[in-house]
Amino acid sequence: GRTLAGQRRVKNLVDRYTRLVSPQTTNSTRLLVATDQEGGQVQVLRGPGFSSLPSALAQAGVAPRALQVSASTWGAELAGAGVDLDLAPVMDLIPSAADAATNPSIGQLQRNYGFTLDDVTSHANAFSAGLGSAGVGVALKHFPGLGAVTASTDSTAGVTDHTTTRNGSAVAAFRSGIAAGAAFVMTSTAVYTQIDPAGPAAFSPVVVEDLLRGDLGFQGVVLTDDVSAATQVLAWPPADRAVKAIDAGSDMVLVSRDPTVAPGMVAAVVDRARTDADFATKVDAAVVRVLAAKTRLAH
Repeated sequence: GRTLAGQRRVKNLVDRYTRLVSPQTTNSTRLLVATDQEGGQVQVLRGPGFSSLPSALAQAGVAPRALQVSASTWGAELAGAGVDLDLAPVMDLIPSAADAATNPSIGQLQRNYGFTLDDVTSHANAFSAGLGSAGVGVALKHFPGLGAVTASTDSTAGVTDHTTTRNGSAVAAFRSGIAAGAAFVMTSTAVYTQIDPAGPAAFSPVVVEDLLRGDLGFQGVVLTDDVSAATQVLAWPPADRAVKAIDAGSDMVLVSRDPTVAPGMVAAVVDRARTDADFATKVDAAVVRVLAAKTRLAH
């Protein structure tokens, strides 16, 4: 959750959890510690030792090189608190300020890096490079983009994008971020009728396997946006959400808003893997990618 306690107290909390690593808990594999530290209204960690980050829209107002230097400081602050991964930057492309005014989850919160493909890619990639120089990974979000929706998937069902295509500018933004070296991509839970109208992107093999892994060549870790309590996915039982995400090609299922559903999700994935060899192969492949990412991010 959000805190004003500062870097030292966050590090103490992180250390309490990382010390739980053992053969019985995580097979002696280090934990991955992540947070949302975008800037502006989306900055989880605040207080002594943490800078006050400007919004992405404000970050887009400075030169990319200057932003990279600032982001290296922000990354060092996260690393000092024991954080490995920042669930940022937002690479959603919003064409204009007028469109931002009707986009509650991104535009109205100034989470977008400007209004052109060049602004988004140059500044989001500078942010990523700065964090990377401090040893903190990034997760590009929310693939294939939330710039064209007019409702929030957190609080609304049936959020649908009717305009984004596989070859459009929204996807091109993520292509740039992947080419720049991002090791994580977060998928959105909106539905994209021009790509796969069958269901949310996070549950879509067309989005994850065909578009993200195939067209864009992404070989890193795919994680979902929160599927524990987002209104957009409540039509599916929690167990089905986890299974559908991994079956679509995702590696990590984000369970943050309502962690009480996690045990049931884990049990469902294990049960499915025990009876479905193809699904078990997908689980194994996901594990390998996550372990590789943890190794790269080891402080």
